[in-house]
Amino acid sequence: MRTALLAALTLAVAAAALGQPPVGDRSGAVQRAQMRASAAYRELGQAQYELKLAEQDYVNTRDAYRAAPPPAADIKRELDKTKKAFDAARLREARARKAYEAALDEVEKAWGRPPKSQ
Repeated sequence: MRTALLAALTLAVAAAALGQPPVGDRSGAVQRAQMRASAAYRELGQAQYELKLAEQDYVNTRDAYRAAPPPAADIKRELDKTKKAFDAARLREARARKAYEAALDEVEKAWGRPPKSQ
């Protein structure tokens, strides 16, 4: 009886130990995931800044177009150009946000916790 209990306990401890990576491996994975999350956060900040600038350019050009006399074709072309740049900046910001959230989920996974976005 005692031997069977000891064997079962040994098997349970061995199974638990095999199921988790060694502490050193986990800390390296956590550190790499944190570095990727940090880089993704910087990219998100840059994308947000570029989005703000593009939005300001678009609003300024739109206001100039509205204030211009009716045959303002050159300002209309500029307005279209800034609108496209603004839309592209929005897309870059959305992609950067998604990459940042994925990097945060990777950090959580490296710690052995379920991702927060699920």
